[in-house]
Amino acid sequence: MFKILAVVVASISIGASAVPALSQGNDPYIFDLDSPQLDVRASLGDNTDNEFLKYGYPGPVSDFLLRSRYATSFNRALRNPNWVAEHLTLANLNGTADRSNADFKEDKDIPVMFRAHLKDYYRSGFDRGHMCPAADAKKDDQAMKETFLLTNMTPQVGVGFNRNYWAYLEAFVRDLTKSFDDVYCISGPLYLPVQEDGKWYVKYQVIGNPPNVAVPTHFFKVVLVKQGSDFSLGAFALPNKAIDNSTPLTDFDVPVETVEKAAGLVFFDKLERTSVTPLCSKTKCSFK
Repeated sequence: MFKILAVVVASISIGASAVPALSQGNDPYIFDLDSPQLDVRASLGDNTDNEFLKYGYPGPVSDFLLRSRYATSFNRALRNPNWVAEHLTLANLNGTADRSNADFKEDKDIPVMFRAHLKDYYRSGFDRGHMCPAADAKKDDQAMKETFLLTNMTPQVGVGFNRNYWAYLEAFVRDLTKSFDDVYCISGPLYLPVQEDGKWYVKYQVIGNPPNVAVPTHFFKVVLVKQGSDFSLGAFALPNKAIDNSTPLTDFDVPVETVEKAAGLVFFDKLERTSVTPLCSKTKCSFK
């Protein structure tokens, strides 16, 4: 049996202030699972052939989109990606495509009523934050342009986060290709509860007129690296707010299971996790 720590949301100190973040909580508890990776892949299949769904299956629908340099699952209700997955190597990071030739665009693969729209971000106070960074897609102009689709975007605080700390984390992931053969990265938003008056609430802003796109409270990156036959895995969860550049990256290092529980996702479930070492034990988790 594997022991997995059940995680809750609490506050950790970041610089001089405390912000909601993923942590172990004050009184964590342990429960037993037959496997560290629960089987949550059961599909609907043909089970819509019944009297209850005689005239149609209402959803939810998570649009799966495969691009040149990433794959993503899009959440129609929140108008944000559920996750964006990448595979990085020294070779596939090479290229000469220039982001100045790319424009932000709505994704026509998503029905109009469920899309994020360019006007939603207009004067919202938030950046259109890449989940797959443009710098990861220099392969060619098409790959670069695909990173500017709004299905790869989510509202991020600009100064101090998207343009700074989050960008440094993106560069850290790219730099891992200098030490490892393969780097797999899955990024996405989180919507975490905050405690007020002894009760927990999930609160997030919605931008657009009318309100259309949810503003995540946090973001995650789950990173798997491979060198030969050895794998290492790590996860980082950051609040969607300005973060002081001097804050150690290890302040945001959390168990992968913590992100899985918060996001309702399972990462790299084809690997036996007990044979995978922690990422930050194999490389220095810091910005140069």
